[in-house]
Amino acid sequence: MKHILITGASSGIGHALALEYAEPDTKLSLTGRNKDRLDEIATLCRAKGALVETKLIDVMDRAAMTDWLLAIDGADPLDLVISNAGISGGSNGVENWEESTRDIFAVNLAGTLNTILPLIPIMINRNQGQIALMSSLAGFRGLGSSPAYSASKVAVKAYGEALRLRYQETGLKVNVICPGFVESRITEKNNFKMPFLMKGDKAARIIRKGIAQNKAIIAFPFPMATAVRLFSLMPLGMVELLSKYLPSKE
Repeated sequence: MKHILITGASSGIGHALALEYAEPDTKLSLTGRNKDRLDEIATLCRAKGALVETKLIDVMDRAAMTDWLLAIDGADPLDLVISNAGISGGSNGVENWEESTRDIFAVNLAGTLNTILPLIPIMINRNQGQIALMSSLAGFRGLGSSPAYSASKVAVKAYGEALRLRYQETGLKVNVICPGFVESRITEKNNFKMPFLMKGDKAARIIRKGIAQNKAIIAFPFPMATAVRLFSLMPLGMVELLSKYLPSKE
C-alpha cells in the first residue's frame, strides 16, 4: 500500500490532489486547519477506495508536526510527501501589512520546513522516498506586485532545487511544483484578471504526472511558465518597467 501525505488538503490544490491520489491500495494522511472541510475531503477520498487518516494541525507547530510525522511514518512508511500548505494575503496598503508579511513567510517557508525536515533523514536512511514542495510561478522572481508571497515561494523553489541536487545520489527524490493560477480560496480573493486560470482537478493531474516522472520543476500552464522563465532572465531595469503594469496581489 502506498502512503501519501498531503498538507493543506482541506481546500484548493491540496483538496484536488487528495482526490487525485484517492484510490484502492493507497493510504492518505491529510492535514488541514478546518475540521469540516477536512472531514469532507476524507469522506470523498474514502468513497474512492482510499484508506484515509486526517490530522487537524497547524504546520507552524513544529513540535506537533514532528511528533505526528514520526508517528505516521513509523506505523506505515511514507512514500510521498506533498508539502502544499501555504497562504497569501494582503500586505500592500493595509493596516496589518507587517503581520501579514510575517505570516506569509512563516507559513510558506517555515511550515514547509516543519513538514519535510523530520522525514528527510529517515527517507535517506531507507534509501527511498519522495518529497514535493509547493512553490509557484511567482517563485521564479521576486515580484513588486506580491513581495512577501513571491519571495517566500522563491525560497521554497530554491531550497527544493538545492535538496534535489544534494541528495540526487540517494534514494530521496525531490520535486518542486510551480503552478500558475488555480481555482482555490487564495485565488478567490484576487480582484484582477487571472490568465489561464485552471481547475483544481486538471492541476492535480499535471502535478501527479510530474511527480511520477520525477520532474525537477513541475511548472504550468505552459504559456505562463514560459513567460515567467523569460521574465526571470530579464535585467532588473526592464523588470522595473514591466512591473508597473502588474496587478497588486498583496
